[in-house]
Amino acid sequence: MLFNSWAFAAFLPAVFLIYWKLAATSLRFQNLFLIAASYLFYGWWDYRFLSLIIISSAVDYSVGLGLAATEGARKRKALLLASLLANLGLLGFFKYFDFFIESFAALLATLGFQPNLPSLRVVLPVGISFYTFQTLSYTIDVYRRRIPATRDAVAFFAFVSFFPQLVAGPIERAASLLPQFQRRRAFDADVAADGLRQMLWGFFKKMVIADNVARHVDVIFAGSGDYGGQTLFFGVFLFAFQIYCDFSGYSDIAIGTARLFGFSLMRNFAYPYFSRNIAEFWRRWHISLSTWFRDYLYIPLGGSRLGAFRHHVNVIITFTISGLWHGANWTFVIWGLLNGLYFIPLMWTGRRKKHGAEIAPGRVLPRLTELAAMAVTFAATLLAWVFFRADSLSHAVSYLGRMLLGNPFAGEQIARGVFVPGLTFITAMVAVEWLQRHRQHALEMPGVRRWIRWSIYLAVALSIVTFGSFSQTNFIYFQF
Repeated sequence: MLFNSWAFAAFLPAVFLIYWKLAATSLRFQNLFLIAASYLFYGWWDYRFLSLIIISSAVDYSVGLGLAATEGARKRKALLLASLLANLGLLGFFKYFDFFIESFAALLATLGFQPNLPSLRVVLPVGISFYTFQTLSYTIDVYRRRIPATRDAVAFFAFVSFFPQLVAGPIERAASLLPQFQRRRAFDADVAADGLRQMLWGFFKKMVIADNVARHVDVIFAGSGDYGGQTLFFGVFLFAFQIYCDFSGYSDIAIGTARLFGFSLMRNFAYPYFSRNIAEFWRRWHISLSTWFRDYLYIPLGGSRLGAFRHHVNVIITFTISGLWHGANWTFVIWGLLNGLYFIPLMWTGRRKKHGAEIAPGRVLPRLTELAAMAVTFAATLLAWVFFRADSLSHAVSYLGRMLLGNPFAGEQIARGVFVPGLTFITAMVAVEWLQRHRQHALEMPGVRRWIRWSIYLAVALSIVTFGSFSQTNFIYFQF
């Protein structure tokens, strides 16, 4: 079920009313209802793949109990390995089987062989990368004795399947989210109201910006060989905001929806395009995934503890695997590798952790040096986004070559008037988020006069109704 669908518009209020009605009965019934609602939400797409969520939940719940009852190091490692094999095995089969078969066949073909390898055309279950990492974090943390194993199966199954963040995150840690299913929740009108405001901003970014610029992005990338460098630059520029507004819009809706039900989810985006270097960008972009790879891959590899060379290697490995997590295509691998390479100069100069959480604190505008750093960082992300969006490596190289080295006015040019509506809303969105960069979301306005706040809410809502796309398009990260 899509957040931007009429089905969800009917689903959410019905679930909300029944959920809080059940709060007066028992916590267990409330959690059971959340499981049922979450399975309905996911099964709306394809009920057959509910079995994968149930299998992952059952495996990791059982492994957690086994780890709690076992002290022997060898048996504990065997239980953790069982969880890893089960979860990564399902993820690997559904997401990467055809990719590796086709890549191996292509390699054999370059060596002069004519392979006839099977290709199953496996359907990728929506959200499998997200809930797989969420359940894995539980078993790994129980194995590390950082959290206790839970014996409450209902709470655990609800934790895995919680519908607001089931399909595209944030990827929650059991230490944060699971205890919220194990204690009674009371309705808080102020928290719910702020959740609605965050949802409103998420819908604005998704429906007004992301979905409207998407059609221009699709046309430009599909016919990149016919356009000049200027149009190709606008294509990747628009894609940068399409993917940001699409994914951060989803996260805003997910976090806001969770708050309606008394849950607090982690922040997933912190205005990343205001970053002053690529390290800061990755502390602000898809935070739940970045921190997951930091804690469960980068640090176990040795992090920065084993010398400069190994530190560089660990960064490259982490980003390359992160790229592969995003999709079964070499374009994602190169995108991840490129972002890892961006880190190397920062590590050489010791500037990787230079910038703190605040951007231009106490000032309306950034300094010229900050603005220049933001521009350079944004330009670097644009180059990387070409690989993320391109259909193949050859497509990405061709696109970049024509954009950077070709005549900017050669070939066809899309009329600039085509971009005006999208650029107008992008400019407005950037301005609002800049002014609100110290807030959790753009419509969080404590202390602002009531009539001003409600005028802004009304303007955002009217822009969605007037300019928003109601075609119920998928969110980009559903494919991952």
